[in-house]
Amino acid sequence: MDKVNIFWFRRDLRIEDNIGLYHALHSGLQVIPVFIFDSGILDQLQDKNDRRVDYIHQALQSIHEELKEHDSRLYVYHGTPTEVFEKIAGDFTVDTVFCNRDYEPNAIQRDQQISDLLSQHHIQFKDFKDQVIFEKNDIVKSDGSPYTIFTPYSKKWKERLKKIEPVSVEWKHFAKSEGSSEIISLQAIGFEKTDIVFTKPTLEKTIIDSYGKYRDFPAMDHTTHLGIALRFGTISIRSCVQYAVEHNEIWLNELIWREFFMQILFHFPKVVHQCFKKKYENIVWRNNEKEFKAWCEGKTGYPIVDAGIRQLNETGFMHNRVRMITASFLTKHLLIDWRWGEAYFAAKLLDYDLAANNGNWQWAAGCGCDAAPYFRIFNPYEQAKKFDKDAEYIKKWLPEHYKEEPIIDHATARERALQTYKEALAE
Repeated sequence: MDKVNIFWFRRDLRIEDNIGLYHALHSGLQVIPVFIFDSGILDQLQDKNDRRVDYIHQALQSIHEELKEHDSRLYVYHGTPTEVFEKIAGDFTVDTVFCNRDYEPNAIQRDQQISDLLSQHHIQFKDFKDQVIFEKNDIVKSDGSPYTIFTPYSKKWKERLKKIEPVSVEWKHFAKSEGSSEIISLQAIGFEKTDIVFTKPTLEKTIIDSYGKYRDFPAMDHTTHLGIALRFGTISIRSCVQYAVEHNEIWLNELIWREFFMQILFHFPKVVHQCFKKKYENIVWRNNEKEFKAWCEGKTGYPIVDAGIRQLNETGFMHNRVRMITASFLTKHLLIDWRWGEAYFAAKLLDYDLAANNGNWQWAAGCGCDAAPYFRIFNPYEQAKKFDKDAEYIKKWLPEHYKEEPIIDHATARERALQTYKEALAE
């Protein structure tokens, strides 16, 4: 059996402008592309109609169809990565496994285990930077320590940025596959078809060019909706950044925030479960389960908050401005631990990304790096007046018979939050 190389798709579900794949295709051996539906991750998902799993499956189907046009195929497995690579090592004579790096603590641990396993089979493991422009220690202070404030980080990020050239695809280096083949079905991995429809993401230039002008108004829905594409790598970050550099700095800053939170997670993995600012662990959260349930169901009596949660529950998406308002309301008005809200968003958001979700929830709660100060408490009524003055967004997501009583008075909640935070931080 001829030696082959493996390319392992993960958070990079595209063939074009894929760095790890580019290196695999220039390695001198035929390349077998694989994807693993990790049973350890899937088993934790309670909803078997998870749109994200369906999105991934459709993206894989698209890759498979492209490969078939070039007489190749995608191999899709279901199991733990350890089990699958044991099988691959038995089925093929493998020289090297190529992939793109992931920076989440669990992914780093998984990759180390796979690297160790492969070395026992005398197989090399090579990973590359693909889902970010700058990673790990690429952007650090002059003393080598990581930035924890966004503005100086973004300044250096922009200074370091060079012209970006996409990498090409050498189709002839994919291993040939004889006969017809289909990838594993959604049902075979225990999931159902949903209403999500995968199409190859594109840069909506009219939206990006005027992003800064309209992005805060939820009724206009003038955001890129590329969160899910960036999360699963169905679009290249390089194409996004290159366009943003040329056309819209406000959107570019949003892309830099994404990388800022990724490097925070990489350097400070404790943030997955703990406040970045240690003192904030002293906050005595009320954690009223009845009130949390009301927030989860969009029944707090604050229209902009409830509209946002109902949009999330129905679609898996929530407008960015409304994400800030709902997160602030949960942590400040109700004094419910940010980790509860973060977990709820993690279960519901199509574009859920650990680094961004964690970073933004800690920002809203005041306990993260470069967070909003604790005494900055959004007034949901003022926010609605400013960003949804004709209540178009609210009317869209709340039924006409909506008559929820506010579960807490704004002024009372504000005073209580200020007092609680002040006491915690004085200790």
